[in-house]
Parts: sequence; structure tokens; C-alpha cells
Amino acid sequence: MRLSVVSWNVNSVRLRIEQIARFLHQADADVVCLQEIKCQTPEFPHQAFIDMGYPHILVTGQKGWHGVALVSKYPFETLDTPTHCRRGEARCQAVSVKGVEIWNFYIPAGGDLPDRALNDKFDHKLEFYERVTRTLNERPKDQPLLIAGDLNIAPGEFDVWSHRQMLRVVSHTPPELEAFDNFLQAGALYDPFRDTYPNPEKIFSWWSYRSADFRKSNRGLRLDHILLNPGLRNRLTAPASAIIHDTVREWERPSDHAPIQVTLSLQGLSGACATGGG
Repeated sequence: MRLSVVSWNVNSVRLRIEQIARFLHQADADVVCLQEIKCQTPEFPHQAFIDMGYPHILVTGQKGWHGVALVSKYPFETLDTPTHCRRGEARCQAVSVKGVEIWNFYIPAGGDLPDRALNDKFDHKLEFYERVTRTLNERPKDQPLLIAGDLNIAPGEFDVWSHRQMLRVVSHTPPELEAFDNFLQAGALYDPFRDTYPNPEKIFSWWSYRSADFRKSNRGLRLDHILLNPGLRNRLTAPASAIIHDTVREWERPSDHAPIQVTLSLQGLSGACATGGG
């Protein structure tokens, strides 16, 4: 028994629904966490996902911007989401599927100035991390948890195109790296992608639209993450079972983010056979 989870900032679910269908046909995912869906809940293309084989749908929409959604082949239980976002924006979801708790996040980008006093957007981003960190500190570490989403921080030296230059740019500044490290430690979270792509290999999930040929310039960042707590750490189906599908970024009119995917074995996991609610 397995659970394969995809996370993807699609940058408008309605605009990219055909690309999403094309990708999911080849990815064979069980659960898909989407960010930046850019629609209100009633506008979400429910029927399209049902037709793709994902009849269990949770949409947290917002007019114009933000918004997250989770679609699943399997029934799930919708969980209460702590107030991580002080502005009440549509950035958080939590469900339980087959004995695994999944949090789907679209964490604020933080604006351009890495100064909490002068830039409220940056302060909002760091406060979001602080709130999640407090929640993780209070949560049992052995209860299976997967955190997925556009977390808007590239945490490692090899998660950015230039560590030296990006230390001055929001997404890789010292205060953000400290916040991300505190977040990881609070949940004892494990990054499976660095087993598939060991340091010092540079890996990215986002490339700016400003580059006509993103492969040639390759000035990317790894902003998208799927993280596992100790209850799931040893359940990867293979060393290469964490994948960045960067070829999707090459498709016509793509999102600036590539989808990422992790596949876990649920054999023997308590609650894995439960069907949950819808």
C-alpha cells in the first residue's frame, strides 16, 4: 500500500487545467496539493478533477490571489487549521488521508525588502513561520505528518543559483534561513529530496518568467517542499522516490513552479486502511 503526494504552485488552476490533466495522467499521484489557485471556491474546476479521477476535493479559495486546494483519489477527513496567517488569507489546509496528516501551505513571499520593521510583508512571512513552528512544537512527533507546499524559502546553499548573491534577496536571507531551520527542528522534519539529489547538486523548483530560456540561465530557487516528520521518515518507497518534475516547466505557458512528488509506503501504518470522510 502506497501514498504518492504531489505539490504544485500552479499559478492559476483554471488557466492551467489542461497542463494539470496532462501531468497527472503521467504522474499517477494519489493526493495533489495545489497552491496559488487564484480563484474563489465556487469557481474551482471541480468536475475536471473528478474526471481525472480525483473525486475528493477541498478548496480554500480567495478572490484574485492566493488560494489552496487539495484533491485526492481517496476519501479524507478535513482537519481544523490553526490560524497561521494573521491576515486570514487562503493559505492553509489540513486533512487526514489513510492515516497520514497532510498540511498544504502557500506561505507569503515576503515582498522585496528583508526588514521586518520596514516591510510588513516580510514580517508577515516570518510570523507565519513562527506560528507554524509553535504548532509543531506542541504536536506529537510520532504522529505521521507530511507538509507540502510553496514555502517560499530556498533553505540550502545548493537550493539557489548563487548562495552569495541570494543572501541579500528575499527567499534566502539569513532571517528566513533561521526561521526555516527553527521550523524544521520544531517538527523534526526531514527533507527527502536531498536523498534523491544529494548536495552539492543544485536543485530548483522555480524559475522566473523573466528568462526567455530558463534552462540556459538556470537562475532557479527551490521554493517548493514536501517534508516528512519522524512518523513518515522511513517510508520512502525508494531512494529516488522524491522527484522534481522540472520538464513540466518547459511546457507552453507553464507555471513558474514545477510540480514535486514523494511516494511513501503505508504498509503497517496504523489508520492506513481507514477511508475517512469526504
